[in-house]
Amino acid sequence: MDKSNGGEHVNAAYDRTLDEHPNYEETHRTVRPSVVSAFGHDTLDRVPNINFYRNEGSVSGHRQVRPSLQELHNVFQMKRQGTCSIPQKRRDDTSCLSSLKCIATGESQNGGISVPDTVQDDGESSAGTPCEDLESIDQTKALSGSVRCMLNIWGVMLFIRLSWVFGQAGWGLGIVVIALSCVVTTITALSVSAICTNGVVRGGGAYYLISRSLGPEFGGSIGLIFAFANAVAVAMYVVGFAETLVELLEDNNAQMVDTLNDIRIIGCITVVLLLGISVAGMEWEAKAQIVLLVILLLAIVNVFVGTVIPATDSKKSQGFFNYNSKIFMENFTPDFRGSESFFTVFSIFFPAATGILAGANISGDLRDAQAAIPKGTLLAILITGVTYLAVALVVSATVVRDATGNLFDNITAGSMNCSGSSAVTACELGFNFTSCSDPATPCKYGLMNNFQVMTMVSGFGPLIIAGTFSATLSSALASLVSAPKIFQALCKDNIYKILYFFAKGHGKNNEPLRGYVLTFLISVAFILVTLFTTILQIKSFSSNISFSFFSSGWRPAYKFYNMWLSLLGAILCCGVMFVINWWAALITYAIEILLYIYVTVKKPDVNWGSSTQAVSFVSAVSNTLSLSGVADHVKNFRPQILALTASVRTRPALLDLAHSFSKNYGLCVACEVFVGPRAEALEEMNANMEKNQMYLRKAKRKAFYTAVVYEDFRNGTMSLLQALGLGRMKPNILMMGFKSNWRTAGAEAVQNYVGVLHDAFDFEYGTLVLRMNEGLDVAHIVEAEDEMFKAAKEAKEEMMPNGGKAKGLFRKSRNSSQQVLTTRVSVCGPPQVVRMNENLVEASNLFKKKQPKGTIDVWWLFDDGGLTLLLPYILTTRKKWKDSKLRIFIAGQPGRTEQDKQEMTSLLHKFRINCSDIIVIDDLHISPRSESLKKVDDMIAPFRLNENSKDSAQANALRKEFPWKITDEELSKFEEKTNLQVRLNELLQEHSKAANLIIVSMPIARKESVSDFLYMAWLDSLTKDLPPTLLIRGNHKTDEINVDPKPRKPVSKLHQSLRMMSLHLLHTAKQSTHGVSMNYRVV
Repeated sequence: MDKSNGGEHVNAAYDRTLDEHPNYEETHRTVRPSVVSAFGHDTLDRVPNINFYRNEGSVSGHRQVRPSLQELHNVFQMKRQGTCSIPQKRRDDTSCLSSLKCIATGESQNGGISVPDTVQDDGESSAGTPCEDLESIDQTKALSGSVRCMLNIWGVMLFIRLSWVFGQAGWGLGIVVIALSCVVTTITALSVSAICTNGVVRGGGAYYLISRSLGPEFGGSIGLIFAFANAVAVAMYVVGFAETLVELLEDNNAQMVDTLNDIRIIGCITVVLLLGISVAGMEWEAKAQIVLLVILLLAIVNVFVGTVIPATDSKKSQGFFNYNSKIFMENFTPDFRGSESFFTVFSIFFPAATGILAGANISGDLRDAQAAIPKGTLLAILITGVTYLAVALVVSATVVRDATGNLFDNITAGSMNCSGSSAVTACELGFNFTSCSDPATPCKYGLMNNFQVMTMVSGFGPLIIAGTFSATLSSALASLVSAPKIFQALCKDNIYKILYFFAKGHGKNNEPLRGYVLTFLISVAFILVTLFTTILQIKSFSSNISFSFFSSGWRPAYKFYNMWLSLLGAILCCGVMFVINWWAALITYAIEILLYIYVTVKKPDVNWGSSTQAVSFVSAVSNTLSLSGVADHVKNFRPQILALTASVRTRPALLDLAHSFSKNYGLCVACEVFVGPRAEALEEMNANMEKNQMYLRKAKRKAFYTAVVYEDFRNGTMSLLQALGLGRMKPNILMMGFKSNWRTAGAEAVQNYVGVLHDAFDFEYGTLVLRMNEGLDVAHIVEAEDEMFKAAKEAKEEMMPNGGKAKGLFRKSRNSSQQVLTTRVSVCGPPQVVRMNENLVEASNLFKKKQPKGTIDVWWLFDDGGLTLLLPYILTTRKKWKDSKLRIFIAGQPGRTEQDKQEMTSLLHKFRINCSDIIVIDDLHISPRSESLKKVDDMIAPFRLNENSKDSAQANALRKEFPWKITDEELSKFEEKTNLQVRLNELLQEHSKAANLIIVSMPIARKESVSDFLYMAWLDSLTKDLPPTLLIRGNHKTDEINVDPKPRKPVSKLHQSLRMMSLHLLHTAKQSTHGVSMNYRVV
């Protein structure tokens, strides 16, 4: 398997330019030389080594491939045989001729293999490394994930809105806001850490982590939302930067248009500059982040320094009075104004804490992501949480909520009665801010009114402005870089095919220029909205839904992980979304569900070993075990079919009809028996397993494929009949094709075929035999098709040596598998053979198409438990067969035709089975025509012993020599039964010649009484020269159920069996319509 396609598992031999069946060619692999191992002798075995377990494309070392089991096993076999021949398909000239010394020559002292002491890789190089920013790896080693997280968390909130948050909520609830945010992010960080220790982490950020853990359905839907969240974050940080700059310009009486439009203009210009920096490369970005971090740290320290510098009168007029316990206690209680509440304030602050994924977004570039991400992320949460809390508390202890900024509001201590003032603390400190309580004269300063409180409090104001610019620009730059890369990783996996346009990278670092442009457009659109609070809420929703999916349970190696804690984190994230804005949360989840459904329906061809797959497996095992403890019940009957199709492509009609019976509600297993010595057949079987299962998926056949190797066909099938299945998930019906060449196949082949039917009856399987006049086996046509495709592929490679994809040549020729097959067989062989092949191809696709208006004729001659009526009824519930009406044919006594018909009509009415007609056949007892009997005699003539025309000695000798031949005694004994099959064929020709499908009760041959060739003659005589005919014999078992609590008169055994069978029919029909289980009462 090849994983070089963006982490996607792709079969290396599968040509995606072809639309139908994949062309499989086994990849040749070099036989790796042996070494003198730690065990003291020469061996191909290897001691455990980490290089054997690396992902292909690992940046930390080349992947090496251990010797295969076949290589080790074949070497030991060759040692016993005294030969050095390596199987051709696994032989490399240099490895066999140079590296391997022939054991039989005795060149090695211990009879081993003398070879070099190196292990060579078999061509799986690290080409196509997953790291997208190779140029910046050295730079990002210096800039740890912890620093990136802190830069993202210390954003615009720290210097612009933190004072407003604590002014509204008070420092009491403000601590709760910070603590709750830290709890959510800490739990999420623990889940992120667990994912990082669940395997090797590559580039792609949160999308890669979620998709590789939970599967493409969750990863694809969350990844798209998370990339969008990062693009919105660019707008949030840039608007914060623009607000700060516009206020600075207004303080200096510099304004371009008005406040709102100035923010828009500056924001758009800023995004353009950041886009230029991002496109220029990651190297400068990594260095710039260090400079921005230093400025940011100096600005934070500057705030604490400013609080201890004595306040000037100007600062006091703006509400800053240094540390004061009265101010601190006054700011303890909340003072929500307007429409604000705890939850709206929390929604403003929480997005600041969502920068914890900044470190995970560069996980593919870290030297040791499994160690760096857990430590760095948790350390960043601790440091930034303490920083936010400390800065908020010192501001709450030094600045009042409202201030006029007017120096003339200064009053002399004691000259004013402060007890009735609305600003008691400020009054006691010498300032009259009572005018702030008047809505007509709102104040511009204080915690509640001034977003530049930090600048005013600090020791050096310009440094806070620089810190604000540093915080906002570093966060915006990080988001502008991460959003396109996450989006590119999502597009590379081709989960949303319409977005594959954005997967293309440019330059040596594979920069997502198209993603940069898209992110730029999204951020500009939100900047033009310029509603900072709205942007914060949108980012909060997008981040929360990503966090909730990080908080999921599986089995990680991170020791501090607990799945219940992650579940709590997921619930908290969901709760936060709804308390912030319930209708916006519903819209967000609706979008997520729609994306999830889209990905689920599209079924992207990826295999990442996600926990979703693991959960599905555990659930399947659990459900299978629970079913095994429940007794069989007629209401839960499902047709579970073991179909002897050989390779799934060789008998398509048999597979299609079996799939129509089982569909979504029953088990269908396509089985193949490889006949021959195990050493020869085993290799072919192993090579075909994946190919056949992949064809079933591509053909949308919900079935499994399995195969066995045996010396003969019968024993192989017997092993399948006995061992196939698990618990209740076990086949109960054997379906096979009619052996149309039985007269030329030989005695052993016929005995094996009939023996399989006997074994099916012995193991109480329902048995189905399908016959089509044209035949079922298209193996020779499939082989010709494969040769044609191989030649076409070689021709394409010659025409396109660089591996480009043809736009129309060969792809156009594969629009229809039917057309390809017909074209192939139409030009090969004599006209008669060509016509036969064309008819065979047409017949093989008969059950793929929607059936025309017609009938399914059911000749229900024997009560076999109801299977003969159940299966055709199931067919009528399928979309392809909905225009085919049931016609029921039953055997009746002469003179009772109308009575028998009325009884059957009444029964079917009570079973709720609609049929177009019921025909009573009352002339079965009439002898067949003489010409029909003569055909049967001619058919069995080569297989008769004719012992009556010979003396006793000759007859005994013939019996010993040909025990399988039909004796005159046997023929005479079963003459009536033979004539019955011939007579039935005449009636079938008369009544059902135009049916879409004929279903007939299968005759049974008693073991050791009816010879195999006579039984084959019965089946042949019964079904010859008819439309597609299916012989059915149930297992004659029906569970007894008291469907009516009232005491009733005894009923006939047939009537009782039909009542039980009705539950099969009705329940199956209801399941196919509604997918639910219901109880039915039959009167």
